[in-house]
Amino acid sequence: MKNILITGGAGYIGSHTAVELVKAGYRPIIIDDLSNSQKAVLERLQEITGMDIPFYLGDCSNRSLLEQIAKDYELSGVIHFAAFKAVGESTQEPLKYYKNNVGSLLVLLEFMEAHSILDLVFSSSCTVYGQPDVLPVTEDTPRKDAESPYGNTKKVCEDILVDLIKSKSVLRIISLRYFNPIGAHPSGKIGELPSGVPNNLVPFVTQTAAGIRKKLTVFGDDYDTPDGSCVRDFIHVMDLADAHVKALTYLENKTPNFYDVFNVGTGDGNTVLEVIHTFEEVNDIKLNYEIGPRRPGDVVKIWADTTKINQVLGWHPKYSLADSLRDSWNWEKKLKE
Repeated sequence: MKNILITGGAGYIGSHTAVELVKAGYRPIIIDDLSNSQKAVLERLQEITGMDIPFYLGDCSNRSLLEQIAKDYELSGVIHFAAFKAVGESTQEPLKYYKNNVGSLLVLLEFMEAHSILDLVFSSSCTVYGQPDVLPVTEDTPRKDAESPYGNTKKVCEDILVDLIKSKSVLRIISLRYFNPIGAHPSGKIGELPSGVPNNLVPFVTQTAAGIRKKLTVFGDDYDTPDGSCVRDFIHVMDLADAHVKALTYLENKTPNFYDVFNVGTGDGNTVLEVIHTFEEVNDIKLNYEIGPRRPGDVVKIWADTTKINQVLGWHPKYSLADSLRDSWNWEKKLKE
């Protein structure tokens, strides 16, 4: 059984990826400092997978902790999720974001090279495209100046990976540019667990439905979109997790010194208002929402061209927007219990 280190593996996307790795016959090894996740997730993972997943509490920029893990387990790959990701906070504390997001990648890459751990799947983001001039965006769409230090850390990390491969490193690397992950595991045992006020739309929707938030604000309804609200490509977190497993198995068959990048989205855009109305419909619930002013820095519309990942990795999303919103609400109700 191959051991795969998941940095930030107790987080939202990391935990769902751990489930998919077990399903595919891998053993995930989780390292997480629990700064944006909870230890209870580990018990839930055991309930879902039937596997006692090894867990190390700590920061993945701690080289001695990484060395300890390498001593305990022979690692054959790494999926690197661990990063701060609050756009607003990154503009207030840019150094914190560069130190964590870029610094941890550097430590990890040096560690991987030292131990001849060849395969890395890197968690990137569609933020690297900014507001694209042409839609949908392909992997060849020019990257633009980032709207935030958070977005820029993803660009910088991608540049580091490209430069490393140019230097004839033996590593095999894929960057996955995520669009907007939503949903939860169909069991309702794990899902998105934002600390404090959510930064993402769907947790705001479910918390409003649950009465935790008084109301939901839609930022702007006068954009050049079908109903005036912003358009995003919302992808179920289980589909996203599956993409990581496909990326990993693809890397295993490549020769050393390899880099590629893939968009991971559904290939469709939905407006914020469509998300709200679909949520109301599938869960038979009325949401208290209002239209507010536009929010500075918001990308008006973006969605993925997924031709490359469909053809090269043989990956296709299985879940619909309705499935995602049903699973999100199921998770929120379980949290209330």
